[in-house]
Amino acid sequence: MMNRYLILPIVIPLVTAVLCLLFFRRPKLQRWIGVSGAGGLLVVSLWLLGLVWDQGIQAVQIGNWPAPFGITLVADLFSAIMVVLAGVLGLAVAIYSLESVDAQRQAFGYYPLMHFLLMGVCGAFLTGDLFNLYVWFEVMLMSSFVLLALGGERGQMEGAIKYVTLNLLSSAIFLAALGLLYGLAGTLNMADLARKFASPASAPSNAIVTALSMLFLGAFGIKAAIFPLFFWLPASYHTPPVAVTALFSGLLTKVGVYSLIRVFTLIFVQEFAYTHTLLLMIAALTMVTGVLGAVAQNEMRRLLSFHIISQIGYPLMGLGIFTSLGLAAAVYFVFHVSIAKSTLFLISGLIARIRGVFDLKKLGGLYKKEGWLAVFFLIAALSLAGLPPSSGFFAKLSLVQAGLQQGQFLIVAISLFVSLLTLFSMIKIWNEAFWKETLTVEKKEEVTISLAQDWSWILPIGFLTAVTVLLGFGIGPIFQVVSLAGQQLMNPQLYIQAVLGGGG
Repeated sequence: MMNRYLILPIVIPLVTAVLCLLFFRRPKLQRWIGVSGAGGLLVVSLWLLGLVWDQGIQAVQIGNWPAPFGITLVADLFSAIMVVLAGVLGLAVAIYSLESVDAQRQAFGYYPLMHFLLMGVCGAFLTGDLFNLYVWFEVMLMSSFVLLALGGERGQMEGAIKYVTLNLLSSAIFLAALGLLYGLAGTLNMADLARKFASPASAPSNAIVTALSMLFLGAFGIKAAIFPLFFWLPASYHTPPVAVTALFSGLLTKVGVYSLIRVFTLIFVQEFAYTHTLLLMIAALTMVTGVLGAVAQNEMRRLLSFHIISQIGYPLMGLGIFTSLGLAAAVYFVFHVSIAKSTLFLISGLIARIRGVFDLKKLGGLYKKEGWLAVFFLIAALSLAGLPPSSGFFAKLSLVQAGLQQGQFLIVAISLFVSLLTLFSMIKIWNEAFWKETLTVEKKEEVTISLAQDWSWILPIGFLTAVTVLLGFGIGPIFQVVSLAGQQLMNPQLYIQAVLGGGG
């Protein structure tokens, strides 16, 4: 059966990482193995999305152990879309890393670590079991910590310590919540938990379930960098090479968002008037604190890091609204913002290659000398801010419509206010880096960029920019896909039936 191939998005990064380790002393070969593996992941992820679109939710029981006793992999449209996101960003970053990541880091295992990270991300998106979600979180934590610290620079080590300390706390909370949940329900299979909690005969009291849901909110909230658990992110994400930061910004916090959406649509829905109102409040605070932090920055990577936090509030807003349209908009927003933000980070790395700095005050004149780069920046920046006809506009418009339909006027107003401040911070980058004249005091010899020599820097930026444009101009068919994803999330019985009703 075709659903047995659900394991491929996990196996391909694993095999790629192992091959890179086998050729550990041949860095050049490692690089092309890494790029080929990322390309293979993208192809398989697109095939998986097409399979789920054509045949509905797919599930497979590893080792033919029946659910809920064995390891279950499940792909609905939401998880399939997220696997495609991992494939797109994995390929772009793998190519960008060919020249942007120094030879020393590559020689010490950059590509194996990158693919172990992709394996953990895809495993988290496809697992149907909360304990295995914990396992995949630990795979991501180990590989991301080493990637963050690889190079051993002082700033990196400081950022890595903060990163791993808070994420270990998240893992401890997650593990404690799993133990309590298993003691309460006797299972950690998500479909089985949803079935038991939905049945009056087997459901625990709503108060106990809601208390447990707060533990999961804390654990996943740290991973997603929501308010007030976000302070580790701007302290660490600007320290490693830009390729690593772009991969982290596009995927790691989104795994936390994915987990929140999964459990608060499938399992913890008994007291949604309380839990999802709380999620709306957290969404508003996350948006506001993140964007205010961004506005105050003059270092490009730190500014964009604060925007990661700010933009996390929007999919949380869709989850808190808790309608099919709100969830569809959240899914679309996660994909759009991951692409746009990773593009901006890759652009910041190329700017640093040209001028040698990330400080906006020391930049200028790029519009005249690198006009093509200015166009790429504008497309990604205006999409992040939500101006029409960009993908960000349609993502935010859908969230606003969902909020207005439910009478959530305050969160809608906050989201629009935050969009204005996001636009302000993008204009700030444009004015400082591209529009103003270069300061003669700070002027240095520039690196000349050409497509023939620097294609590994330019091609990924162009690829992600093209994806951003496609998301905007292809909104009709794309929103059909995410709308069906939202409907699946609002109808847990489809997921339960796929896993427990012969979905293996």
